Amino acid sequence: MNHLEPASQSRQQQIFTVTRLNSAVRMILEQDLGLVWLTGELSNLAMPSSGHWYFSLKDMSAQVRCAMFKGNNRRVPFRPQDGMQVLVQARVSLYEPRGDYQLIIESMQPAGDGMLALRFEELKRRLGAEGLFDEGRKRPLPREPRAVGLVTSATGAALHDMLTVLERRAPDLPVFIYPTQVQGSAATAQIVSAIMLANRRAEVDVLIVGRGGGSLEDLWCFNEEAVARAIAGSAIPVVSAVGHEVDVTISDFAADLRAPTPSAAAELVAPDRRTRAQRLEHLRQRLTQAMSRHQVAARHGFVLLQKRLDHQDPKRRLEQQSQRLDELDRRLQQHLRDRLHQGERRLASLAMRLQARSPEKRLAIGKRRHQLAEERLHALIAKRQDLARHRLAMLGARLDGISPLATLGRGYAIVRTPSGEVIRRASQVNAGQTLITTLAEGALRVRVDEVDNR
Repeated sequence: MNHLEPASQSRQQQIFTVTRLNSAVRMILEQDLGLVWLTGELSNLAMPSSGHWYFSLKDMSAQVRCAMFKGNNRRVPFRPQDGMQVLVQARVSLYEPRGDYQLIIESMQPAGDGMLALRFEELKRRLGAEGLFDEGRKRPLPREPRAVGLVTSATGAALHDMLTVLERRAPDLPVFIYPTQVQGSAATAQIVSAIMLANRRAEVDVLIVGRGGGSLEDLWCFNEEAVARAIAGSAIPVVSAVGHEVDVTISDFAADLRAPTPSAAAELVAPDRRTRAQRLEHLRQRLTQAMSRHQVAARHGFVLLQKRLDHQDPKRRLEQQSQRLDELDRRLQQHLRDRLHQGERRLASLAMRLQARSPEKRLAIGKRRHQLAEERLHALIAKRQDLARHRLAMLGARLDGISPLATLGRGYAIVRTPSGEVIRRASQVNAGQTLITTLAEGALRVRVDEVDNR
C-alpha cells in the first residue's frame, strides 16, 4: 500500500493520539447525554483529605464509577455510607488519563426523597415543554398596587410575616386574605379554589401564593400540576413565595415572579419608595463610575496600541533608514570637501615653493611633481568616491533587504482574509474560503480548495 495517499483520503483516515481520542470521547459523552438521573446502591465509598468523594453506584447487574467534588458534596444533607440507596443527578463523562467511563455527580439525595424529585423533574419538563414557564408569558407586577391578595394558611407564620412587612412598608395598602390549607392531601384543591375566587372577585391586582418552610413532602402541594395551571391561568399577576430561599417548587416556575420567602414577596409587591430611590441613586453612581473607568481604560489601551503601531510601522522604519542614509551622504560630501580643500592648500604650498625656486630645471621638476601630486590626488579622490559609492550601495541593499516590497519582489506574497487579517497558519483558513494575495505587482483573489495543517 502506498503511504503517499491523496490529501482527501488522508483527511478521511485521521490518526488519533490516545489523549486526543479520550478528550473527544469525553466531549461527546458530556455534550450528547448532559445531565441524567440515576438511582442505585453506594459502594467502595472513599472520602480523601481533598474533600472529594469517590464511589461506585451499582444495581443487581452492573456498576459505574462516580466522583462528587467538594463544591457539590457540601450540599448533601446526609452522611453517605456503603450500601445506602440514593438518587443522584450526574453528568456522564470520561476520566481521560485512564480512559475510564465515569459519572460526575451534581446532587445526591436518599432514594425516598429521590422519587419525589423524579416526579418534580418530570412535571417540570412536561409543563416546560408546553410553554407554561416561558418568560414571554410572565407579566410585570404593578408598581403601585391597589390591593394585595394573600393565598396562604390563616394560622401560619407566613401570614404574620407578610402582614408585618406590608404594614411597615405600605400601611395604607388594602390586603385581602384567601385562607387555605398549605399542606396535606386537601391543600391542592383549596389552593386552586382560592386562586379562582380571587380572580372572580377581581378585588386585588397582585396575588402572593405561598407558605413557610418545610420538608419536600410538606411543600408538595405546590408541586402539583393543578396548582401550577391555576397560577399560570390567573388573570391577576402571581408571586410564588414557598418555603425558604433554597426551596424551589413548580409554583415558582409557573408564577410571574418567584420570591425567596413570604416576607420577601411582601417587600416585592409593596416596595418602599425611599429605599427604591436610594437604590436607583446608588446604581446611577455605580454606572457613572463604571463608565468612567471603562473610558479611562479604553483611552489607556488606545494609547498603548498607538505606540506599538508607531514603533512597528514599516513606513516609520523606512523613514528612519532614509534619514540615516541622508546623514551618511552629508558626512561623505563633507569629507570629500575637506580632502579637496587639503589638496588645494597643498597645491598652493607647492606653487609658492616653485615660485621661490626660479631655475627652469627646478621649475620643470616642480611641474612634474605637481603633475604627479595632482594625479595622485585625483586618483585618491576617485578611490574615495568609489568607496563611498560602494558603501552607499551596500546600505541601500541592506535597506532593500528589510523592505516588505523587496521580499515581495523575490516571489513571496502576503495573504489576507477579505477583512484584512494576515494569514500566518493554515489552521486560520477553511476550505472554500476566499483570500486576497498581495504580490510585488498587483493582487490576486483566490479560493482555498484544500487546507493542510501539517
